[in-house]
Amino acid sequence: MPKLFWIGAGVFVLGQAPLILIIVAAQLGLWADADPNPIGPGLLAFVSFWPGLVLMLLGFLRRRRGS
Repeated sequence: MPKLFWIGAGVFVLGQAPLILIIVAAQLGLWADADPNPIGPGLLAFVSFWPGLVLMLLGFLRRRRGS
């Protein structure tokens, strides 16, 4: 896969990971609040979702095109 795909995957994963970790920790009882309201990680996930997805798609299309 081209570098563009891996950059997009990194943006996507690093943007989504904090929110997912907080949700999982709250479900397992490891988070202090059973019903957290993680504004910062939620905004990070919102802002990084589409750019990461678009970069992965562009990298995938670049590979299919042979460039």
